[in-house]
Amino acid sequence: MSSTCPFSETISIDPMVGDLPGETERLRAAGPLVCIDLLGVPAVTVTDHALARQLLVDTRLVKDINSWGLWQSGTVTYEWPLIGMIDAGRSMFTVDGTEHRRLRIKTTQALSPRRLEQLRPTVERLTAELLDDLAAAGAGGATVDLKQLFAYPLPIRVVGELLGVDRVDHPMLLDSYKKFFSVLTPQDERLAIIADLDTYYLDLIRKRTALPGDDLLSALILAEEGGERLTEEEVLGNLKALVAAGHETTVSLILNAVRALVSRPEQLRLLRDGQADWKQAVEETLRYESPSTHLLMRFATEDIPVGDAVIERGQGVVMSYRAIGRDTTVHGVDADEFDVERPSANRHLAFGYGPHVCPGAGLSRLEGNVALPALFERFPDLRLAVPATEIRNLPVMTQNDIAEFPVQLS
Repeated sequence: MSSTCPFSETISIDPMVGDLPGETERLRAAGPLVCIDLLGVPAVTVTDHALARQLLVDTRLVKDINSWGLWQSGTVTYEWPLIGMIDAGRSMFTVDGTEHRRLRIKTTQALSPRRLEQLRPTVERLTAELLDDLAAAGAGGATVDLKQLFAYPLPIRVVGELLGVDRVDHPMLLDSYKKFFSVLTPQDERLAIIADLDTYYLDLIRKRTALPGDDLLSALILAEEGGERLTEEEVLGNLKALVAAGHETTVSLILNAVRALVSRPEQLRLLRDGQADWKQAVEETLRYESPSTHLLMRFATEDIPVGDAVIERGQGVVMSYRAIGRDTTVHGVDADEFDVERPSANRHLAFGYGPHVCPGAGLSRLEGNVALPALFERFPDLRLAVPATEIRNLPVMTQNDIAEFPVQLS
C-alpha cells in the first residue's frame, strides 16, 4: 500500500474544527472519494451518498485494525491521538461477518423497539427535570448555556438509567469522554482515561453479573443466541461504544436542531403550528448536521476499484457523513439549506448503513423527539444570546460537537 493517496489532492482535516462548513464544501468539491490527512495519517474519505451505500456493504472493507497497512507496518501506533476511535476492544463495532452478527443480535435484543418504547416515560421525566433546572438558571432573563444545562446531561442520564449507572458517576463519565474526544488532550492522558474507563465498566459488569437487574447492561450480560452468552470482554467493548456513541450523538442532535430552528423562525413556526412534524425535523437535523463528521475507519482487504480510482489493499477508509448529507443528487440543489419539510430528509446516512448501522439510532431519535418539542413548548421565545456565527465547535475531529450554546429563555 502506498503511503500517499494518488487520485486527488490531499485535504487536511482541521483538528481545531475552525470552519466545518468550509471543510465540508472543500471535501465535496474534491470528489466522491478524497484523500485526507488525519493528524499526519493518510486515508481516503467518502463524500458521496451512493458511493457510501455501496462501500458500507462491501465485504472487502472490514473493521479489523489488523487489516490496516499503516498499523501492520508500525507507522501508526498507540501514540496516534485517534487510535482509541478504532482499536476499542472486541465488540460488534470492531468485527465483521458472522462474529459481528453474533455480537450485534445480542445487543439488539437489549435495545429492542419494545424496550425503547418502555423508556419513553423515563426520557419525558428526565427532560422535564432538566427543563425545570434550566428555567431556574435562566430566571430574570439570565443567559444560560443550553448545552451544559440541558443537551449535555440529558443523554447521559438516559443512558445511565438504561444501564443502571449511578447518577453520581455521570459527571466523571462526561468529563472522561470530553477529554477522550478532544485533540487537545495529551495522548498519555487519553490512554490513562481509556484504562480508567475500562476499570470502571468492568467493575460495573461484574456487579451486575452477580446481581442482575432490569436494565440494558443486565440484558447484555444475559442475552443468549444459540445458548451462548457474550464474554466479559465483549460486554465491555459493546458497553463502552454504546455509552460513547449514545450520548455524543444526542447532544449534537439537540443543539444543532435548536441552532437551525432559532435561526429560521419560519421553520420553527411550521413545527409549532403543526404544519410540519417534529420527527421530520429530527431527520432533517441528522441530514443537515450529522452528529458524526468523519467516522473512523474501515480497511481494504484487497484493491477495490471505484470508477477511475482504486482503494488500495490495506488503506484506511473514512465516511464523512456531514459531506454525504449535503449530496445534491439525493437532497436537491438546496442541500445546504435546512428545511423541515424536505421529502428526502429521512434518506440520510447519519447513523450509517448496512450491517454496522448504529444500534443506538432508535434511542437517539427517541430523545430528540421528546426533548425538542418539550424545550420549545416550555420556552417558546428561546433565542441565541450571541450571533449564530459565534457558536463554535470543540476540537473534536470525528464528532459535530458544539463547545457552548448560550441562550436566553424569554
